[in-house]
Amino acid sequence: MPQDIQLLIGGEAGQGLVTIGQLLGKALVRSGQEIFTSQSYHSRIRGGHNTFAIRMGTGPFFASRESIDILVALNAETVELHRGQLTEGALLIADADFAPERPGTIAVPFAELGPEKLWNTAALALLGQILGLAPEPLHQAVEAMFGQKHPEVLAENREIMEKSREWAESHAPAHDFTLQSPPAAGAARLLLSGNEAIALGALAGGLKFCAFYPMTPATSIVVELIAHADSMGCVIEQAEDEIAAINMAVGAAFAGAPAMVATSGGGFALMAEGVSLAAMTETPVLIVVGQRPGPATGMPTRTEQADLEFVLHAGHGEFSRAIYTPGSIEDCFELTAKALSLAEHSQSPVFLLTDQFLADATRPVAPFDLAAISPIRAGTDPRNLPTPYQRYRLTPDGLSPRLLPGQSEHLVVADSDEHDEDGHLSEDHGLRIAMVEKRLAKLKLLKDQVIAPTLEGEKGAELLLVCWGSSLGPVREAAAILNTQGRRVAVLHFSQVWPLIPDQFRETLEAADQVVCVEGNATGQFARLIRRETGFAIPERIGRYDGLPFTARYILDHLENLEAA
Repeated sequence: MPQDIQLLIGGEAGQGLVTIGQLLGKALVRSGQEIFTSQSYHSRIRGGHNTFAIRMGTGPFFASRESIDILVALNAETVELHRGQLTEGALLIADADFAPERPGTIAVPFAELGPEKLWNTAALALLGQILGLAPEPLHQAVEAMFGQKHPEVLAENREIMEKSREWAESHAPAHDFTLQSPPAAGAARLLLSGNEAIALGALAGGLKFCAFYPMTPATSIVVELIAHADSMGCVIEQAEDEIAAINMAVGAAFAGAPAMVATSGGGFALMAEGVSLAAMTETPVLIVVGQRPGPATGMPTRTEQADLEFVLHAGHGEFSRAIYTPGSIEDCFELTAKALSLAEHSQSPVFLLTDQFLADATRPVAPFDLAAISPIRAGTDPRNLPTPYQRYRLTPDGLSPRLLPGQSEHLVVADSDEHDEDGHLSEDHGLRIAMVEKRLAKLKLLKDQVIAPTLEGEKGAELLLVCWGSSLGPVREAAAILNTQGRRVAVLHFSQVWPLIPDQFRETLEAADQVVCVEGNATGQFARLIRRETGFAIPERIGRYDGLPFTARYILDHLENLEAA
């Protein structure tokens, strides 16, 4: 029988719940299990109610569940907040000091097992015993975290893990949560978050410079870049603010280093002028925007999909752009590499729009095909170019030869004002028209490389769920549940939301009996964009804007409400 176990670890920031979750996740993947992890946390260093969820079993999984099979409560508040989500037969693991009287409760005397600083390791071993994991993958995960430089720490942890396992053997009640043995081991897998995959995709694509100012949920992209910067020859610069960051990236790209910035909505607001500078100077730059709820500071550590219209229209003046919206860990890697390449080829700013849910979610993925990625070769070969060199030579496709300054005898001139073909400032009105049309002509190149939306299910389905970006996983699961109930449900997912080519999907929209757009905002921004570009008005929408990610249950409940209305 398929197995689907939802584990939730809850407590305050600083109690080590993320450590437990991450170590257990690594051990599960090393044991061949399918998992999906997600996090919910407050914007504070200590305190607040945080959770780390792991869904495990037959899989694959692409979202979390709302119901809980195993709850690990590191404080009493967690018990009260999540007691109502426990399934029938669920286990509740808590310290003996506050463990409630209920069937399935495991009251653990952590103080008897070892010092408080090791209680999270004790909980890790106890969970391993309950799930039926062999001890070695857990020990390997702990060893990987501490390394060989701290043998005394490793010895302490191994000792309390053994005590915890022995205690669990004799005190854990009967349950149905022992993991089934996975199929024969296949190729090695990587346990990656969305942000880690973005960083690796950028490096695989040839990234050489990244400027940033720390802002959740984008900061971990840069943290991952820093971990590989020396070996990959990539320069990372923490700027004094986001204005400096975007201008540093534009400058680096002008000099020939494939460049990107990583930020969130509030930081991107400060970058808008720099985005226009990249467009006017026709300088390639990748801008990664990790969405979180606004306006202003909003909910800094929560998720939303409400910056689509902002990113689509950011920057003064008119110019071409492309916007990618990954829906999976694999998408994060592949689309980042593609976005970096497209920025170079189109000599334009290109955007990758993600969010906190996908940024922090992890899932095991197969190693990526690096041979399929051609690293960027910035600039044009200066040989055989006529003299004088014209950086902004008018061409039918809007693309002019881009030379790198100081790499040849040619003089490279650029200007943030309107300019002539040589790059010198100009206020000639006829030339202004030609230059505007030159920059807009790049839209054809962008359209030629548009990624068409993917349709899962049949055209002409009874119900078509339209989504973009990170909502793919929960929407796909909701559709699968409905299909098992005899409904004919299809999913239309957009991993690129601009430019849109109506001929790629209009017929699919028109063929369905019922169309519902699922997106994480209050106003239906993508549904509105589809109507603007195609004339097709999606009649019904499911939005979420409480700061929490979509789940299949949330979507199914709201579909029932729509059908009952």
